[in-house]
Amino acid sequence: MWRLLEILDRLRAAGVEHVVVGGVAVVLHGHTRLTVDLDLALDLASANVRAAVDVLTEEGLVPRLPVSASDFAEPSTREAWVRDRHLVAFTMHDPRDARLEVDLLATTPIAFEDLARDAVDVDVAGHHVRVASLDHLMEMKRASGRPQDVADIEALEAIRRRSTLEDND
Repeated sequence: MWRLLEILDRLRAAGVEHVVVGGVAVVLHGHTRLTVDLDLALDLASANVRAAVDVLTEEGLVPRLPVSASDFAEPSTREAWVRDRHLVAFTMHDPRDARLEVDLLATTPIAFEDLARDAVDVDVAGHHVRVASLDHLMEMKRASGRPQDVADIEALEAIRRRSTLEDND
């Protein structure tokens, strides 16, 4: 987990506009569960994506696909991958550490501007992490609809209920 936090720090320092989504976001909202990758929603402007890919490459991550990481930063290439190959996320991993994998979402059901506007700041041992709001996270999980997403939605709804009860006390 420390390496992921360092990567998030580097992304922030490089000015990369991003929001943590997926399993790590579920964990940071308070539900303990196992997750093997870090899912990031990015502002998909070319310069932002290029900066994200540069940081990840400098950290020793390489694409899981047999392509150049910089190809993901090209809007027409990325859009073709989404349209023709049904790409959901561009995965970069550390070939020396199977536990380190970062998924850059190629598209999201929620506009990045909305994700960023409503994201919450979470302090993780002194590391500043921007995490998708509960509402947006649940909306993204509903759009995916996998069994793990359904379980995550139930856990996030329970977290919201507890939070609402605590606020009313």
